[in-house]
Amino acid sequence: MVRVLAFALHAGEALSFGRGIGTEDEPALWKRDDTGTINLWIEIGQPDEKTLRQASGRAKQVIVYTYGARSAEVWWANQRPSLDRLKNLSVTLLPVESIRALAEMTRPAMQLQWTIQDGHIWIADGAQTLHIELQRLKG
Repeated sequence: MVRVLAFALHAGEALSFGRGIGTEDEPALWKRDDTGTINLWIEIGQPDEKTLRQASGRAKQVIVYTYGARSAEVWWANQRPSLDRLKNLSVTLLPVESIRALAEMTRPAMQLQWTIQDGHIWIADGAQTLHIELQRLKG
């Protein structure tokens, strides 16, 4: 569901899902132009420095959406010194409680309505509405 959230935040005709988790040469999501140039590379979770350095060299913009209570904070504290020098990298923390609530909205044939404004996201499924506030760590 975090990949779906990232897709909603960057929706456009050229945005597509990568091959999946654990694929080193492709991100979770990316946006390429007709020439094959990678304009946007989106990673989910807590990628290692090597992956982000390579992505930063291949894409015009790299975005990481990280989550996971304390582990995301520890990951960022450890990675920040080396990642601060990557000028085309943005890192956003997703509150773990919100991600759990989003996962609970998952249903077969679900229909979600998204409202996105100024770092706030409202997701409605007809029965409930979830509010998520993005926390920018870098970028």
